[in-house]
Amino acid sequence: MYKILTLNNISPLGLSRLPDELYQVGTAIPEPDAILVRSANMHELAIPKSLKAVGRAGAGVNNIPVAKMSQLGIPVFNAPGANANAVKELVVAGLIMACRHIAPAWEFARALNGTDEEIHKAVEAGKKKFAGFELPGRTLGVIGLGAIGRIVANAGVALGMKVVGFDPGLTVEGAWQLSASVQKARSIDDLLKNVDFVTFHVPLNDKTRYMINAERLKLMRDGVVILNFAREGIVDDAAVSAAIKSGKVYAYVCDFPNNVLKNHERVVTLPHLGASTREAEENCAVMVADQVRDFLENGNIRNSVNFPEVVLPRGTDYRMVVANANVPNMLGQISEAFGLAGMNIHDMVNMSRGELAYTVVDLDSPIPEAVREHIAGIQGVLMARIVDPPRPF
Repeated sequence: MYKILTLNNISPLGLSRLPDELYQVGTAIPEPDAILVRSANMHELAIPKSLKAVGRAGAGVNNIPVAKMSQLGIPVFNAPGANANAVKELVVAGLIMACRHIAPAWEFARALNGTDEEIHKAVEAGKKKFAGFELPGRTLGVIGLGAIGRIVANAGVALGMKVVGFDPGLTVEGAWQLSASVQKARSIDDLLKNVDFVTFHVPLNDKTRYMINAERLKLMRDGVVILNFAREGIVDDAAVSAAIKSGKVYAYVCDFPNNVLKNHERVVTLPHLGASTREAEENCAVMVADQVRDFLENGNIRNSVNFPEVVLPRGTDYRMVVANANVPNMLGQISEAFGLAGMNIHDMVNMSRGELAYTVVDLDSPIPEAVREHIAGIQGVLMARIVDPPRPF
């Protein structure tokens, strides 16, 4: 029986992927094999010695101590792309809200008083303040062309916009999913100089923090519209606030209210609605539950933010998985341990990612605990686990 601790409300559709006969799931589970989490802060959480995996039912993992998990050989899974359509729809809404002044116009209309005739007169007199502009022919810059950024870029094309994208990590597979009319920028600065709108779809890290700041704002066209539905901290809110007041920035739409922004003219702040749809929550929960289950039952890794992707179909009933530092001769030492025990390796896959490596080994005979302990004791090994015989998935 595997034990799963949930730190937030996880969609029942996702939890249904963990069958009752194999999984005990709850909010007060001692010694869990895995944790499922949405937004709960895990940085101060004591990590149970039993923990083997963490599943984030969403894309960002800033609330999870990933480096600490890596040191313990614990994969952190997320659900990239599961909420992509929800975020894309909100970005499109943000584009329209910015150029048509929807939010202040709505506030104006809600504040009207008097008879219907008086309201009609006030509408005719006041609507000039909210005159906007249309999207076709304008240029949209998309920074980050992952699962979300790609469909945002394609949506911009469908709206009649010119679209320029930048992502140094864009894969060939990802490029195939982009509209052929999306142009590629040489750099972030190159993109910023040539767009009327810019939207961000990148994680928050040291490279992306304050990606938009006072210096970069100077590069941008006058009247630019900035949208941030990715992470708070990617945009320097104080710098954008000053740029709006100076007339450099036309509008700012984001998902992260604070005291600098929430009552600011030409700023629309929403309460972190990017992935807040029933469909997105269900998609994320299903994806991450399936990934955590496959890891616990088969040792396979898909969509981990800290370990390489390793998927090996079960060739025998006897499997061990090993996480280790990516240093020379680790695979040799692991193989040697099986050889010394007189065990034959049926199949093996080893992959690395940065400073970490991960190995899945299928053997032709049962694996003694003493062999696991031997491998776990090799310097640089972070985790060694015997995987139970396969069950129907």
